[in-house]
Amino acid sequence: MDYETRRAAAKQVGPLPAGHPPVSTGKVGVLLVNLGTPDGTDFKPMWRYLREFLSDKRVIELPRAIWYPILYGIVLTVRPKKSGANYARIWNRERDESPLRTFTRAQAEKLGVALADLPDVVVEWGMRYGNPSTASAVQRLKDQGCERIVSLPLYPQYSATTTATANDQLFRALMKMRHAPAVRTVPPYHDEPAYIDALAASVTQHLATLDFEPEVVIASYHGIPKAYFEKGDPYHCHCVKTTRLLREKLGWDAKRLITTFQSRFGAQEWLQPYTEPTLEKMAKEGVKSVAVINPGFSVDCIETLDEIGREAAHAFHEAGGENFSHIPCLNDSAEGMAVIETVVRRELQGWV
Repeated sequence: MDYETRRAAAKQVGPLPAGHPPVSTGKVGVLLVNLGTPDGTDFKPMWRYLREFLSDKRVIELPRAIWYPILYGIVLTVRPKKSGANYARIWNRERDESPLRTFTRAQAEKLGVALADLPDVVVEWGMRYGNPSTASAVQRLKDQGCERIVSLPLYPQYSATTTATANDQLFRALMKMRHAPAVRTVPPYHDEPAYIDALAASVTQHLATLDFEPEVVIASYHGIPKAYFEKGDPYHCHCVKTTRLLREKLGWDAKRLITTFQSRFGAQEWLQPYTEPTLEKMAKEGVKSVAVINPGFSVDCIETLDEIGREAAHAFHEAGGENFSHIPCLNDSAEGMAVIETVVRRELQGWV
């Protein structure tokens, strides 16, 4: 019996009990996982989202006895209203959702089209926090007959606070399944040539649209506490390598493209240099024109559109800067989709 005959025979199932739904098998699922998003900008949906996010032990490593009184007594009392106002500024009114959800859905839909030559592959998308949940996405793949799943956390640079917790959530979903599919998790792609090429193209294309020449381009990454890095998180190394490879691809020197870190939370020290103080310092020293790119974000979201596009821009202008531009994330652009397709096709090898 040849391989294909044996494979076909293995897919056959015996008689099912009366009333049992038909069993579909043999497909391979691709799951795109992003950070997450609130369901709305009002207090309650923001509170639910922030509670789930900030209760994650991968994100906040403080002992629960210390952190929970702060979380429930202060943070979840004040932050939902403030964060909701920030989200409201960037909200996709047409779809009534955040841009992160809009772009992640589009990425999944376009990846499905790109993989149309693989008829046994099904693409879904889910969130680590909020909706649609990772568990619901896994169940949708299972319901469509997926016996194997390739999961791609949409974080180019690995961190326990992002990639690892996304994988944790995937395995939590599998733990609740009687018949769990086999899984592969895609490794970080911070130095993937297709990713560096896409970043370089996005920088070149965006700068060509400006009526000024940035003296400095800042690669701003989401920060993590310095203590996490000291405990062995490779995130800082991955970010620095991405910037170096992008700089080499563009043919720039170390002064033209620099690395900073944004989105600090709490009182402890985070990875430095910090983005906003760097922008203020540059403006005070006479730099008049800058652009900022966010290589660590696969899609535009609150941290890029509002924190950089509004808050960082305001800080730069207030300190004396004149020209500021935010370079959009790769999102569902042709270049961005080429990155996702490249890494997914590689990880599918041997399964399709």
